[in-house]
Amino acid sequence: MAVKWNGGHSSSVLCLNVSAEGLVASGAERGELALWDGGGSPVAQLRLPQEQDVTSVVFSARRPGTLYASHGETISVLDVRSLQEPLQRFHVNEEEINCLSVNDADSFLAAADDSGAIKVVDLESKKVSRSLRHSNICSSVAFRPQRPQSLVSCGLDMQVMLWNLQKVRPLWTMNLQECDMEEESPQAAGQFFNPPLAHSLSVASCGNVFGCGAQDGRVRVFRVTGARFEPELEFQAHSLGVSQVLFMPEGYWLLSGGNDGKVLLWDVGSNVGKQQRSPAKSLHRRKAQAAASSRKDGKLSKAASDEHPGVVPKLSIEHGEKVNWLSCAEIKGSRRVLVADQTSSISAYPLPEP
Repeated sequence: MAVKWNGGHSSSVLCLNVSAEGLVASGAERGELALWDGGGSPVAQLRLPQEQDVTSVVFSARRPGTLYASHGETISVLDVRSLQEPLQRFHVNEEEINCLSVNDADSFLAAADDSGAIKVVDLESKKVSRSLRHSNICSSVAFRPQRPQSLVSCGLDMQVMLWNLQKVRPLWTMNLQECDMEEESPQAAGQFFNPPLAHSLSVASCGNVFGCGAQDGRVRVFRVTGARFEPELEFQAHSLGVSQVLFMPEGYWLLSGGNDGKVLLWDVGSNVGKQQRSPAKSLHRRKAQAAASSRKDGKLSKAASDEHPGVVPKLSIEHGEKVNWLSCAEIKGSRRVLVADQTSSISAYPLPEP
């Protein structure tokens, strides 16, 4: 059963983040920002200027008292110990920001927006150091742990990209629709009607594995190998679009939230990350396994992977509302998944131990 966190917002909660000290930040429509203690009680509230929707919140990795919040085209820098007027504002994006990410060295902040741009701010000089771009709305961006110059992004152009801040162009790009079409699936034509617009991505703590959720209800997991990445796993997760994916802090447990109102927990560790192989050998081996075995745990054709799912959820939560954001928090010695949806409440569900 969910524990409801109430009293922090009067409108739909759009985003969540948890600090290293266990403080929870949430952003909502009409500029509402709230801080919560681990017990689910609001400890501070603020309405940001112009009352624009707060679309993303992220704590500094090295300074947990510092919170970055995006609202409209603006990023506000806030001190959570005294939540009042922003200490600083960055206005570097031209359209509404969808996602923020800070690297774990606390040296760069990335902001992805509706124009497809990713503005990367050098937090020391407080200036834009890089402007990266998708051809359509950029929905999600994430720095890779332990690699402060490297980040991944995805967007409604169906592209997933790997970037290094020393270069303006992406190191590697994958079009999810072309990737699916290569499988010669009988359902591939259906992708034209339900294209894999990419909504969310999350990088595992190892920094080399990341997951992506898309409009076609599928979750795709990739492995970075040097200056490129390759598909490791793909499975049907939700009956409607996947709005959120989130790797747990350790290992390869992945949470997904969908427009079908479900929150699911997946253990993808048996499918990825077990051994390093060259991309060519890895692809050849997966194809050989697919042909020779009934085990369906690679990136297979849609018909095959749907008929014999290689990944079964460890936990299925019938949340009932479209999921806007997911986060994970340690509360009273046990893990909880925090869910933001179309309501003004946050729901907290217990999670099994990995």
